Amino acid sequence: MLGSLLNKARKDKGITKAHVSRTTGINIGHLTHIEKGERNPSHKALKSICKALDIPYMPASYTYDRFISEDQTRYKLLKHISYDRVPCVDSITDFIPCPTSATCASIAVKVKDDSMENTLLKDSYVFVEFNANLNNKDIGIFSYNNEILIKRFVIRKDKLILRSDNKAYADIDIDENSDFTIIGRVHKGN
Repeated sequence: MLGSLLNKARKDKGITKAHVSRTTGINIGHLTHIEKGERNPSHKALKSICKALDIPYMPASYTYDRFISEDQTRYKLLKHISYDRVPCVDSITDFIPCPTSATCASIAVKVKDDSMENTLLKDSYVFVEFNANLNNKDIGIFSYNNEILIKRFVIRKDKLILRSDNKAYADIDIDENSDFTIIGRVHKGN
């Protein structure tokens, strides 16, 4: 996934591999292997590549050692992974213990509504693993039409759906043109 994300960022910005090679000192052949996902760069090399692409290092690093499934490729989900944006947090209220079931979590988020009840209770905390691959029926956190949502990620034969576990909420159909960004996978607290 990391290589595909770096390739996308490079192409989005109109930067050539030759420019990245000159800027970083990394051989073009090695860059090609990285972009194809055949090799992972060292963290030092990744920082250099991110600097050459003028993108932040951390969002890219979250995709390290992750792979894109056939379903994720078919629905072009890479388009909905952010490589140049990070979540904005209005305030930090405290630190809370991170359960061993969420060791890849980067942040804890308070559930703001009842859309995921009975699975996630309003005002409980969930742990977010940024830029994680989502599989069918995983719970994720998303930006959709400038709103942050915690929903179940459902893969259907012909479409993607964001679904609430609380049946009072309607499904949200997603297509490749939706204003939709996957922030990460949600892990429940204790």
